[in-house]
Amino acid sequence: MTKTHKLQTKYFGEIEYETKDVIHFPDGIFGFEEEQGFLLLPFDGGGMLCLQSVKTPALAFVALDPFTLKPDYEPELAKAELRQFGVKEAGDLGFYVLCAVKNPVSASTVNLKCPLVIHPETREARQIIMERYEMRHPLAEFGRGEEAAPC
Repeated sequence: MTKTHKLQTKYFGEIEYETKDVIHFPDGIFGFEEEQGFLLLPFDGGGMLCLQSVKTPALAFVALDPFTLKPDYEPELAKAELRQFGVKEAGDLGFYVLCAVKNPVSASTVNLKCPLVIHPETREARQIIMERYEMRHPLAEFGRGEEAAPC
């Protein structure tokens, strides 16, 4: 039997979720190591997602699929990182980048250097450092920003 929980969220008010929907970050997210359980919730339109902490209602991040912004984005994982996830190649995993939303939205930036990597079946996740990318890419650089959801 699946257990249902209620959660007051930062952007969506009170929601219900099932335990199986939680994404587990065993090491947390950089700067928030104690936060290990999150939900990935879609905002209406714009392709932005909300990474909502299940422990701290006021803690939520805006996330995006990096491939929608930069189709040639090439995240590379070390063999040890692939083993941690129990996969042979990075294509078996989901990747999301965090967005620092600013006003105006076109001034927002995305962090391509430290994507969130999620195993779609186990729901285990880690934040990984990609040396070849920068931390602050302007959203406008990708032709995005004006249609992004205000957060």
